[in-house]
Amino acid sequence: MAAAENGRPLGDLFGGLASDISGLFRKEIELAKAEAGEKFDNVMKSTRNLLIGAVLAIGAIGVFLAALVNGIAALLVRMGMAEGSASFLFGADRSGSRGCSGLGARLARPRRTQSQQAEHEPHRALPSNGCRGR
Repeated sequence: MAAAENGRPLGDLFGGLASDISGLFRKEIELAKAEAGEKFDNVMKSTRNLLIGAVLAIGAIGVFLAALVNGIAALLVRMGMAEGSASFLFGADRSGSRGCSGLGARLARPRRTQSQQAEHEPHRALPSNGCRGR
């Protein structure tokens, strides 16, 4: 057999070369797996941030649309439309920040009796006998 300069046989050198190459491939595969794992973690973090941003954007759009509806209702009231009609038309509750749920709360509220109405509106008081005039 032929020997190399350092005295090792050529077959041992090729065997060492083959084991070094296979070790190099294994290390490259491990490195590629580690890099892929890091990329996957980055993708997951970015996806999480994107979803959080989307939820916040949807909330901001809802607030903007509520403000727009209230603004249009206020504009209609200023132009002469009755406040109840404008609020009903746009589902806006201009008395507070209850939003569209305010309309249902107003409709579900108990109405005043005739005697309570007379106390709050003396100019529309009922006759003393309690009967309505025709």
